Amino acid sequence: MTAAPPAPRTQPEDGQQLTSVRERLWAAVIDGDEYAAVEVIRAGLDSGLDEETVLLDVIGGVQRRVGVEWAADRISVAQEHAATAINERAVAALLGHDRPRASRPVGRVTVTCVDGEWHALPARLVAEVLRLRGWQVDYLGAQTPTPHLIAHLHRTNPAAVLLSSSLPTRLPTAHAAITACQAVGVPVMVGGAAFGPGGRYARRLGADRWAPDARAAAADLEAGASHPQTPAVRQAVDDLPHLADQEYTMVVRSRPQLVKQTLVDLEERFPAMASYDDAQRERTAEDLAHIVDFLAAALYVDDAELFANFLTWTADILTARKVPAHSLVLGLDVLGRQLRDFPRASTLLEQGAAALAAHRPSAPAHGSDA
Repeated sequence: MTAAPPAPRTQPEDGQQLTSVRERLWAAVIDGDEYAAVEVIRAGLDSGLDEETVLLDVIGGVQRRVGVEWAADRISVAQEHAATAINERAVAALLGHDRPRASRPVGRVTVTCVDGEWHALPARLVAEVLRLRGWQVDYLGAQTPTPHLIAHLHRTNPAAVLLSSSLPTRLPTAHAAITACQAVGVPVMVGGAAFGPGGRYARRLGADRWAPDARAAAADLEAGASHPQTPAVRQAVDDLPHLADQEYTMVVRSRPQLVKQTLVDLEERFPAMASYDDAQRERTAEDLAHIVDFLAAALYVDDAELFANFLTWTADILTARKVPAHSLVLGLDVLGRQLRDFPRASTLLEQGAAALAAHRPSAPAHGSDA
């Protein structure tokens, strides 16, 4: 019979030791050296840092820094992908470290990402924290289609589903997953940047609970799993009555045409585009597609701040890459002409343009644990 795992810490480790381990992991990650990263993790554990601290405050802290450095154009997309892969390897190394196992799980939960969400590391960290605290965890990884998730729930009957998403554009898919899980009697806790400040969109989408981080998610589960309080079967419009105007549906369906026509109109109003090469034209089309996607997400939850925040963040990204951010305003104007018969979309575009006009773009600030 194995011993129960030691009680995890509820607050991050303080002091120079934690900072030192995190900085050494950052150096290994930015050098692309996964062997050095694994050694850093093992040394951190041997020095007395507990596993939860290493997961959340070392590996998680480094991963947050990766995002900040990419946004500021201080590391490339390739480096960002390599860093994420090395951090995944660091998690695996931590799990291979000798430790006592719980003889009996406190309960069973499913942890997964929304379909279309490929930022899987945050969900992985939550899953491993819950395992450390004695839960039996079914971790399904990134981009889990909702029908497959529901089939898994029928087979395993967990106490709860923990659903992760970083991208607000996945909120409609998250909503479908939430209602589907609740329809089979399984409560849903959501987390991740997609759900907005303070989990505002979690409430709008009818999730049973929202957690700002892995420690809060674990504490909530430890307080006792609850059954869904929402109707067993409901439609999206039941939670979001504004969807009855069909603006969200029309924008999503016309997305290819919107992007194509906006690109054509921009070429007429922005002569510099005539000299763009194929790669530049492709990037411009991708940027326009992102604008339409975030506009659709804002229409779905009826929140102008979601769209405005995306635009000002994009302006900062463009500034860091020495691309004129004023082109965003022109793009919004061209797009608005196509959507002039859509009142909510037109309002969102106008408010987004106003937010850009008031914003002073700057490269995202450096932070060792941002």
